[in-house]
Amino acid sequence: MPMPQERTYTSEDYWNLPDGQRAELIDGKLYAMAPPSRIHQEISGELYTIINNYIKSKKGDCKVYYAPFAVNLNADDKLWVEPDISVICDKSKLSDRGCEGAPDWIIEIASPSNSRMDFAVKLFKYRTARVREYWIINPMKKVVQTYIFEDEEDANMYSFDDEIPVYIFDGLTVKISDLL
Repeated sequence: MPMPQERTYTSEDYWNLPDGQRAELIDGKLYAMAPPSRIHQEISGELYTIINNYIKSKKGDCKVYYAPFAVNLNADDKLWVEPDISVICDKSKLSDRGCEGAPDWIIEIASPSNSRMDFAVKLFKYRTARVREYWIINPMKKVVQTYIFEDEEDANMYSFDDEIPVYIFDGLTVKISDLL
């Protein structure tokens, strides 16, 4: 008797989820997303404000978006993620659906239910897609892991009390403890 085959999901399945149901499509699998915690929302909202204000103060061309915001990471209609914060500097990647291709900077805020996804699966996908900068903020451990994927890869770990330099924006630093 043949083994039952696992269903492979497509972008059509992703875009036809019931209203209010959030998921990400990675390698043909849909991953349900739990509602964010209060601390997650505080960090996300404050980061959005800081980044958006910085871009506006420099009269920059980049755009910042917070979840839910769909990112078709490889612009191949097979991989849809919803990073907590996405910064896109190439406006030609923006469509009515979201971002078609790799954002310049992605920030994920880890929770107990998504840590493996952020620290393993998404790290690999973001690196492969050529995201320039990736941050994983871990409120449980009060640390931030940063990755720079241009030229030579660079990874650093910071505490919430550290001034964290933003690679793609010269002169911008973020201290997570100031956001809480």
